[in-house]
Amino acid sequence: MFQVILKSGKDASVKRFHPWVFSGAIKKIKNEDGRESDPQEGSLVKVTDNKGNYLGAGHYQNGSIMVRILTFKEEEINESFWTGRIQEAYDLRAQLNLTDNEQTNIYRLIHAEGDGLPGLIIDYYAGTAVIQSHSIGMHYAKENIVTALKNVYGESLKAIFDKSADTLPKNGPVQIEDHYIYESEGYSSIGLEHGCQFKIDWEQGQKTGFFIDQRENRALLGSYSKDKKVLNTFCYTGGFSLAALNAGATHVDSVDASARAIDLTDENVALNGFTDKHGSFAIDTFKFFEQNDASKYDIVVLDPPAFAKHQNVKHNAVKGYKRLNATALQVMKPGALLFTFSCSQVVDSKLFYNTIMAAAIQTGRKVRVLHQVTQPADHPINIYHAESHYLKGLVLQVI
Repeated sequence: MFQVILKSGKDASVKRFHPWVFSGAIKKIKNEDGRESDPQEGSLVKVTDNKGNYLGAGHYQNGSIMVRILTFKEEEINESFWTGRIQEAYDLRAQLNLTDNEQTNIYRLIHAEGDGLPGLIIDYYAGTAVIQSHSIGMHYAKENIVTALKNVYGESLKAIFDKSADTLPKNGPVQIEDHYIYESEGYSSIGLEHGCQFKIDWEQGQKTGFFIDQRENRALLGSYSKDKKVLNTFCYTGGFSLAALNAGATHVDSVDASARAIDLTDENVALNGFTDKHGSFAIDTFKFFEQNDASKYDIVVLDPPAFAKHQNVKHNAVKGYKRLNATALQVMKPGALLFTFSCSQVVDSKLFYNTIMAAAIQTGRKVRVLHQVTQPADHPINIYHAESHYLKGLVLQVI
């Protein structure tokens, strides 16, 4: 196994169990013969300090993050390792009452660094596991991951779909097409969340087909929605819309710039029998606010896609969040609620809060915070890896 030797003083974060080794921290890399050379991308390497003391082992990859650490112990990374990690993740979801729940059979099984497997996402949809590899090493470990999934789930696992074509490095040594790794009879594309049925398009949809991370926030919305009129912008497949309708909302309007997203929302609304209480608009959210009277809604949801995925565009993202929220706050009626979110990792909770406060100041409206929300427990945050905390939201009342 190749040895990645860190510079003196550059090993502090790894010693604090942060699972990333950045290129600037590396002094040199040696092969098994002790000569300096570069390992193949995706291969397993051990990480040591400047004196050769073992720190961990993980996947090597060219780029800013050069090693994603899988273990800080001296242990063999084999089939038993993978089964153990996935079993551990499954046991947590069982503890969360997600693995045998008659009302919900959609959940995240592996949340990358949050579950000690950086570079790997696995979402579970009513018997189908959808895998996304974000690193070449995870792609090469696919056979062990599939075996581990079968070992853990047994006959309840009906299919495994690899949706890594767009998540693997664009210029890396691996280029694949999305495909089924495993299929058996009886798998379904219909999943349940809090009793609502959703058709999940993991083959063509965004991410793995559904935004599982808003499950508990959708339930919170439902708790406020009885006898209310609700506007759900950036609706995608209608998750918030269905939560409101299922909880007794009198009417919900769903807005998305994507006509395909609106079609999926309409299909899910019809699947649950709420078509007569639902309207849909394939239009940009800002244009919707310009062309429609948003003061008639009791609740407004703003759940945009990430405005920033990198630090160099963070400023533009903050401007975007401020403009979007100011637009909504300006027109909402007194007493109405705003559910507003950011999934931009580079915009932390404090910055998001301050941005929404700036939007409120701009409008001159009185606003109070009812809830500060985040991602659910099946998207666990590694306490040593702040970057695994990405979803943040506020529930506001406009006075």
